[in-house]
Amino acid sequence: MSMISVKSMRLFIPLWGAALLSSAPLAAADVKVLIWDERQPRQAEAYDNFLGNEIAERLRARPGLEVASVGLDDPGQGLGNLDDYDVLVWWGHVRQDEVPDETGRKILERVKAGKLALMPLHSAHWSVPFMEAMFARTRTEARRRYPDPKTEIEFVKPPGRHPPTYESIVTPAYYAYKKGGRVARVRVDLPNCVFPGFRPDGAPSMVTVLRPGHPIMKGLPRRFEIPQTEMYDEPFHVPEPDVALFREDWRHGGRFRGGMIWNMGKGKVFYFRPGHEQFPVFKDANVMKIVENAVRWLGAQVER
Repeated sequence: MSMISVKSMRLFIPLWGAALLSSAPLAAADVKVLIWDERQPRQAEAYDNFLGNEIAERLRARPGLEVASVGLDDPGQGLGNLDDYDVLVWWGHVRQDEVPDETGRKILERVKAGKLALMPLHSAHWSVPFMEAMFARTRTEARRRYPDPKTEIEFVKPPGRHPPTYESIVTPAYYAYKKGGRVARVRVDLPNCVFPGFRPDGAPSMVTVLRPGHPIMKGLPRRFEIPQTEMYDEPFHVPEPDVALFREDWRHGGRFRGGMIWNMGKGKVFYFRPGHEQFPVFKDANVMKIVENAVRWLGAQVER
């Protein structure tokens, strides 16, 4: 061994040798979570300080999570520093159209790049970032279904935020035209991101876990009740998810795939259905366990 290499060894072993030889695990970096909430007054029926702040406070009490809470009326609609976060949890309801489509597309680009995970809650099925994600997923699937570059594909957006009837075709929907023995043109109705039935009576839902081995469902019983929640009824007008984690059923009718995951490029979108701002859903231990598990799992996969 040369004198130079011996000197190098003597210089650097004290700095890193102990850490290298130690069997103690290195501490994991905190998952950085941004809770976005439109903060409407009716939330006061169930939450003292807005729904988003309630979720943030409960997550802050758990180790390894760094949590911020913002609102629609904050500067830049609360979305000026997305580079600082791993997971964006989104609550919107009656003010969805105040968020520009361009904002949704910017969020989606971060998701697709693997730099951010998106978790829409309940009525955020009609939020701009979730709809943009479902539109993008449909466009990708349409090109996979019709790979011929000569095939013209027309994408038709839904005419506003209006629920369909049960008799309606389920979107995304495809109508293809043939010419000369090949598919010449395809009309694709983009997903309406909604469902034909809902019931805001606060009746309990019974949750059946479909993927008990998934990290988001860790520590949950195979079946449990959410004491108060709004009912949504299938079919949900979205592209087929890559994973459905659980199902909700209501005694007086209604069923829904309550936790759905879509892979979007290098990132993920996780839609979590239980909720309604007038019921204390996010004070329930099982619900918050899912939320905590989800932000940990989603955040661990983000490129930092």
